[in-house]
Amino acid sequence: MDTKVLHKGEIFERVYTNEPSLDIRIIQEAGSRVKIGVLNIRSSAANRIVVEQQGEGCETEIYALAYLCENQNVTTETHVTHAVGGGISNQLIKFVLDDRAHGRFIGDLKINPDAQKTEAHQTNRNLVLSEFAEMRTQPQLEIYADDVKATHGAGTGQLDESALFYMQQRGIGKQQARLLLVNAFMREVLDALSLDSVDGIIKEE
Repeated sequence: MDTKVLHKGEIFERVYTNEPSLDIRIIQEAGSRVKIGVLNIRSSAANRIVVEQQGEGCETEIYALAYLCENQNVTTETHVTHAVGGGISNQLIKFVLDDRAHGRFIGDLKINPDAQKTEAHQTNRNLVLSEFAEMRTQPQLEIYADDVKATHGAGTGQLDESALFYMQQRGIGKQQARLLLVNAFMREVLDALSLDSVDGIIKEE
């Protein structure tokens, strides 16, 4: 595991793209900021991100996007711990699965008893494009403080057939409509990472 300590007020921002194995641990001291992006585009991978807020007033952002097809598989695992109060963390994890792809998200969010005035959010959204694709989501929240704001959301679904029909009625081909809807689903992560697009994520069939 690659361990990095962020000293008071330090900022760490990085986007990891198609790393076959990512295993990092970040320790945050007071007022430090972390923004991590993980992109897995048509490639299998195992991602493990561990962040520990050990100082007050820290900010943590984790964004992950996997677009998988064929027999590709990705596991994204996050462990975020608020050891002291006054910190903020936001996690947004998205998977798009086609063919026989497999995705797995393991999310561990822990707020310790001394971490009052903490705000923590974890969201996992998944889009399954094939009846043979499979997604597993395993969130785990441990909240031991009373004065906190913590939310969690997870959901897996398919393309909106009514939206596809609506677009086709207006002259957009089925595959192009599918492409537009999938890109719209991914847009939230790309915008958060200030990426206009990711070349080759999806090609029109």
